[in-house]
Amino acid sequence: MSVDPRSSDEKAADVRKHRLIDEGILVEDEDGPRLVGSSCRSCRTTTFPRQEACPKCARVDMADSLLPRRGTLWSFTVQGFRPKPPYAGPGEFVPYGVGYVELPGVVLVEAVLTENDPERLRIGDEMELVLVPLRRDEDGTEILTFAFAPAR
Repeated sequence: MSVDPRSSDEKAADVRKHRLIDEGILVEDEDGPRLVGSSCRSCRTTTFPRQEACPKCARVDMADSLLPRRGTLWSFTVQGFRPKPPYAGPGEFVPYGVGYVELPGVVLVEAVLTENDPERLRIGDEMELVLVPLRRDEDGTEILTFAFAPAR
C-alpha cells in the first residue's frame, strides 16, 4: 500500500483543479456561469458566440454582452454516435442531448443538454445554463464546458 505524501490541502487543491473550455465565450461569477455574446450598438442584434461584425447590419460596432442564464428549449435531438474528429469529449462515448435554447428576446444558442432521454425533454421546457465536465488535460486539469439542464 502506498501513501500519498501530499498534505490534505494539496490533495483538495488537486481535486478542484479545473478550467473553462474557453473564457472568451464563457465566464463564471458568484451566481454561476454566463455565456458571453456580442450585441450590435447600431441595430441591437445579439450573437453567440461573440462576433466582430454584426450579421444583420454588417457594422463593426459590437460590444460584449452577458447572456441570460435561463431560456426555453426551442428544438432538440440526441447524438447517438461518436462524432468524427476533432471530437474532444470523454474517451468513452455516451449519447447526449443537443438542442437550441432560446434566451428570451436575445438569441438562440446551440448547446449540449444534460438530459439525453428524449422522453424527458419537451419543446418549451425551461432550461438553465450549467457547467459540465468535458475531459481532462494531460496534467489532470478538468476542462469544463457549458450545457443547458432542465430548470428545477
